[in-house]
Amino acid sequence: MSVTVTLPAAPGPYLEAGLLPGDFYAYEELLSERERGQVERVREFLRRQVAPIVDDYWARAEFPFQLVAGFAKLGLVDWADPDSPEPRPSNLLVGITALELAHADASVATFFGVHTGLAMGSILTCGSEEQKRRWLPAMSRFEKLGAFALTEPHGGSDVAGGLETTARRDGDEWVLDGAKRWIGNATFADLVVVWARDVETHQVLGFVVEKDTPGFTATKIENKIALRIVQNADIVLEGCRVPEANRLQNANSFKDTAKILRQTRSGVAWESVGVTLAAYEIALGYAKERQQFGRPIGKFQLVQDLLVKMLGNATACLGMIVRLAQLQDAGVYRDEHSALAKAYCTVRMREAVGWARELLAGNGIVLDYNIGRFVADAEALYSYEGTREIQTLIVGRAVTGGLGAFV
Repeated sequence: MSVTVTLPAAPGPYLEAGLLPGDFYAYEELLSERERGQVERVREFLRRQVAPIVDDYWARAEFPFQLVAGFAKLGLVDWADPDSPEPRPSNLLVGITALELAHADASVATFFGVHTGLAMGSILTCGSEEQKRRWLPAMSRFEKLGAFALTEPHGGSDVAGGLETTARRDGDEWVLDGAKRWIGNATFADLVVVWARDVETHQVLGFVVEKDTPGFTATKIENKIALRIVQNADIVLEGCRVPEANRLQNANSFKDTAKILRQTRSGVAWESVGVTLAAYEIALGYAKERQQFGRPIGKFQLVQDLLVKMLGNATACLGMIVRLAQLQDAGVYRDEHSALAKAYCTVRMREAVGWARELLAGNGIVLDYNIGRFVADAEALYSYEGTREIQTLIVGRAVTGGLGAFV
């Protein structure tokens, strides 16, 4: 006896070429038509300007400055200009944009996230109205580029309580002394948001240090094996004088710094899903073309098992971060929401890129087959903006009703 089963039709746009093949449940359909048009413009920019050059720049560990004008034309952060009529985009659109950037290249996504999320985000969140008008218009047009300096040579996970960079008030100026490490964009940034501890109040304050300020030096970190396009720097601050007008007026403690990190950690979760989807698509395309034993390797059960595990990771993470974006838009998300997304999605990403590399076998370790760059870059996304362990403790404290397990 045979039974005929009629399956419901898949959502229409899911079958269109524009959607990512790994968006198995068609989450992109939650965007408005206008938002989807913006995503497609980003995709076109990435296809035409990023994809053809990214391997070369990654191999040379150089930044393709010609892309900056392309980002400006996309107008992705025009809304941040206080005089702009553009409405603030939904967090779902912001997230899917970050996903698309990382799907093309994690370094390019990191450059964009540092400038718009960390640097501009610090000014948006902690700046006065005068400061927003002073810096954000040029930053939204990518005429001035930003960086964010929090991590230090001796401080990463413990930076909230162990920040060593100091700020000393001297009349109408502040004198900054200390060092920062792993600061993306810092070798060329026009504005660097530096976090330092007030020697009198011991509170963490934020300062905008402008390019060529005496006492500020940034030196590129060499020999990286991940995010090689990102120009990370060691920063030294020696008697660096910053006017009171450059102190972020609404940054009065590390709690204010944490507000920025809460938002950007969710951005890293979106980027990690972009990397997961890229790994899945590379592996899927390879499985359809690569011949072994007289047939495509995609016909082997173990290969299909790897593909489905990658797809499952991407789909589970998309469900989590789409819901997170909805909570952000409603203004009800908390630190632990971003922390769980960052921790979970980066772990699933790390698994997926490993499976993709496995599927490509030896071809997976050369740039020619694309996956090697994602395997390497995943290691950086897994660690930056808060390690898995720290995110776990943030969530653990929340679910146990405030029982902190931090040392």
